[in-house]
This record gives sequence, structure tokens and C-alpha cells, in this order.
Amino acid sequence: MQIREQLENIVNEAVAAAIADGSLDMPEAPAAALERPRDAANGDWASTVAMRSAKLAHKGPRDIAQTLVDHLPENDVIASAEIAGPGFINFRLSASVLQGVVAAVRQQGFDYGRGQAKPGRINLEYVSANPTGPMHVGHGRWAALGDAMARVMRHAGNDVYEEFYVNDHGVQLDVFANSVNVRYLQALGQDIEMPEKCYGGGYVSDIAQDIIASDGDKWLSVPEDERVLAFRELAYKKMLALTQETLAGFGNHFDMFFSERSLYVPDEDGKSAVDRALDLMREKGCIYEKDDATWFRSTDFGDTKDRVLIKANGEFTYFFSDIAYHYNKLSRGFDHLIDIWGADHHGYIARCEAMLAAGGHEGALEVVLGQLVNLLRNGEPVRMSKRTGEMITFAELIEEVGPDATRYLMLSRSSDQPIDFDIEVAKKQDSTNPVYYVQYAHARICSILRKAAGVELNDTPAEELAAAAVPVDVDLSVLTHPAELALMRKMDDFAELIELAARDRAPFRLTHYAEGLAAAFHHFYTECRIMGEDAAVQNARLALADSARIVLALTLSLLGVSAPVYMQPREESQVETA
Repeated sequence: MQIREQLENIVNEAVAAAIADGSLDMPEAPAAALERPRDAANGDWASTVAMRSAKLAHKGPRDIAQTLVDHLPENDVIASAEIAGPGFINFRLSASVLQGVVAAVRQQGFDYGRGQAKPGRINLEYVSANPTGPMHVGHGRWAALGDAMARVMRHAGNDVYEEFYVNDHGVQLDVFANSVNVRYLQALGQDIEMPEKCYGGGYVSDIAQDIIASDGDKWLSVPEDERVLAFRELAYKKMLALTQETLAGFGNHFDMFFSERSLYVPDEDGKSAVDRALDLMREKGCIYEKDDATWFRSTDFGDTKDRVLIKANGEFTYFFSDIAYHYNKLSRGFDHLIDIWGADHHGYIARCEAMLAAGGHEGALEVVLGQLVNLLRNGEPVRMSKRTGEMITFAELIEEVGPDATRYLMLSRSSDQPIDFDIEVAKKQDSTNPVYYVQYAHARICSILRKAAGVELNDTPAEELAAAAVPVDVDLSVLTHPAELALMRKMDDFAELIELAARDRAPFRLTHYAEGLAAAFHHFYTECRIMGEDAAVQNARLALADSARIVLALTLSLLGVSAPVYMQPREESQVETA
């Protein structure tokens, strides 16, 4: 049980006791209502229960607060309780309950802060970049966000399935295929102009050159429609493979790459997912015919206008594919659907919510919108790659900056805020680079453990170092220094952080927490010598440092960022500045 829960139970007991003996005459008992004081000097936790009870008890909040303090049961959680302001009850925690945090972290390891299993299966779909070109930097933000969301939500107890929707059906692939075809013919000396509607990036020429390197000019003798069809498949598979390779290198591991084409493939009953979606909507009376097209009555479900499903020429709209796809997700047993989209898709939300409501699944869809990434170099906007003279791709960014720094900085702000991503800052190895600052704290702790264990190898796993350096039966009661207590308080915040970050789909909070925890450790290490103290103090502080290491590593892991055991030492002033 977390300290906050223990404290809430104690306050609730005090309220119940005061009501039971008539000290407070209230028809009901308000919740403990705990919050962190803005000023740490006012204690560890504050309760507003007295102010919330004033009208119910017909007494002044300060009088109620005193009554509750007088009715606090015996416990080993609270060191002191003080009444402040209009009726706040400020609590200071005992050293012993904070010391218990160290023991809990070292016992639970990477299960620390793990929530109870929650009901329902969640489908999280993200990135879903078109397989007609390389991923751009914006896709990278969704890759980081989706993966971190999934990790945090799983730690909170959610059952999360990660999915990438492959847009391998539709006009964009025809345009892509024709673009490759034209570049192929041009490369073989034919005088042919690239059509206005095309993909003009250098990667298209690269694909054409790959075809020539493999097959030479053999495709010149193939009828154009067959050649374009063949290039369509070849080019699409190349780009999808590149996308998958980039994502895997970034640490993303999707449970499924779902093919849009599969929605149009009949099953054993001769019905495709698109057919079944259309049948359902007809059954619900949600579609009608107008101007030779088939329309969805989306205005009946909150949309601003009705939407076309099937055009007059018989072609299905992208929207109808989306309907079939989301119905397909639900048919696979998912209870809740989360989609991560760019902010430019905001207007698409209402029609998607309408389509699910029409099928009896109102509220099943949740859309997380994200803002753009502004790529900078030394504070100046940068859009073009020095290598290609074209847009910087996500793969190029990872290559230059590294996956850890890219991930961390992509996650450093809420998804509804734009990110200014400075490439040069991301490469720095000092405190101006937040991911380096946090990773250095972890590596520094490993260095301390390495010294204590008498191990010289820099790559020895952290768990081995801790096992060798810290006694199993270490006495934690000597951990009473303010810097020690502050570090323990910070670690105690972790479980609540996970629950809230999962609930709000806000993994960016873990970056802020990681930096705060690293700062708390650096402060502790500055104020409290570890090596060279008497054995009891040294061992206890080693245990405290190790618990901070575990929580740092766990936090970084939930962000998809590594926790190195060794980093090249830097000037102390460059790293320790909080």
C-alpha cells in the first residue's frame, strides 16, 4: 500500500471516530482530500477535509481540523500534524514510513508501482504512415508517444494491443507505382515527363535504380499496365519494410501490421469486412442513396454533415474503409479503441465517433491528437537534409541524434503542444540535455555500486553490482538526513504518477519525473557521503542509492529509453546542475 493510501485511511479513521463520539455532527464523512503543499516547508501532505466539512458540521474549519488532529489514531506514518491557514491539516511523514519505500523498491524491482489488472482490452493504433514514402519527423513523435503510452498503461494494469494500420489499398498506391514507373523509364533513357500528380522525392528514383540493378531493362518489354502493377507491389513492400526497420530500430514492437486490403477480402462466408460494415449500417437504417452515391446519416450522431461512403462511380471512400476497420477491431474482441492522429485530423473525429455510435458502440473510440515537431539546429529552423537536399526523414534524425535522445525529447511535452526539437541540444553531453542528465544519474549510481562491490568491469549489469554491494539485511533506520528523506519522498510519488499518466495518456510526465528524481539523487549525493562512512550508514545509503537507480531505470524503460551502467565522466558542474 502506498503512503498516500495509508495516510488517507488514517484521516478517514479520524473523521469516523469524531463522528462516532459526537465531536462532529455530520450526516456523512467527506473524503480525506490529500494534496501536496506548494511549499515543502509546510509538510509532506495536506488535507482539506476540515474545510470540506464546515457546512456539513456547522463549525469553523480550524475547529474541525483540531478535532480531527485530536482523533488521529496511533500510527507509524505521521510524524506530526499541524493546522495552517483557513483549516489545512499539514502532515509530516515519519522517517520509518519513508524508509519503507527503499525496502519496497528493492524488493519489487521493476514491478514497483505496478497497478492491479484492469478490465477490458485496449487497441492502440498509431503512426500508420502511408507506405508511399519514408517516415517524417512527425511520425517519429507518434512512434514515441504510442509506444510510451502502451508501456505506461500496461504498468498501470491495462491490457494494451499495439497496431499499425497499413494503407495498402487506394489511389495513393497507384500514384506511387506510376511515379516509380516514370523514374524507371527516365533512368533507361526514355524522354518522358513526370506527371503533375506524383511522388517526386529522391527515394522514388532510388527505388527505380534498385529495380534496374536487379532486373535491368526487362520491364520495358512488359505491357505498361502489368509493369505498373508489378512496380506497385515492389515499391510498396520496399517502403513498408523500410518503415518497419526504422520503427524496430527505434524500439517499437507492434503486435500487428494490419493491411487495409484485408478489409476487402471475402471470408469463408463470402463476405468482406467492408460488406459486413455496409450490411450493419443498412440494418441500423443509417445509410441512404442520393445522386447515385451511398451516404451515411452521420448528422444523426452528432456530425456536422452526412458523409459519402460509396461514390457515384462505385469507388469506396477512405472514410468507409475506416468504418470497416474500426468495426473489425471491435469484432476482434477489443473493448476500447485509441487512435493517435495529427492535429490536422481534428475534423475527422466527429464522423468517426458517429460511425461507431451508429453501430451501437458509442464511446468506444478515443482519439489522442498531437501537434507538430519544429526541427531546429542551434535554435534555427531546419527542414532540409544536408545529404539529400530534401526533407529530413525520421530515420536520418535517429541516425544523427540516436534513439534515446530522440525518444526522450519527443516525449518531453504533452502531445497537445508543439515540440521544438533542437538537434544540437539533443547531441550534447551535459545538463542542458535532459536525457543525458537522467542517464548520467543512473550511470553514476552504478559507478558507486561498482566501487562498493570492488568490481572493475564497466559493463557489469547493475543488478549484479547491487547484489554484491548492498547487504540483504541492511538497516535503513539511519536514513534521516533531509536529503535522504527528500529522495525517498520522490520515489514514493512513482505509483501515483503511473496511474495518472496512464489515465491521462500523458507519458510526458515521466520525463519531468525522471529529471526531478535525478536532481533529488544528485542533491543527496552532494549532501550525504556514501563511501567511507561507518558500515551501517554506508550500507543504508548504498541501499538508498540503489533504490533510486531502480526507479530511474524503470522510468526510463517505460519511456523506451535505455539506462546505461557506464557513461564517460564529465565535469561535475556540467552534469549536476538541476
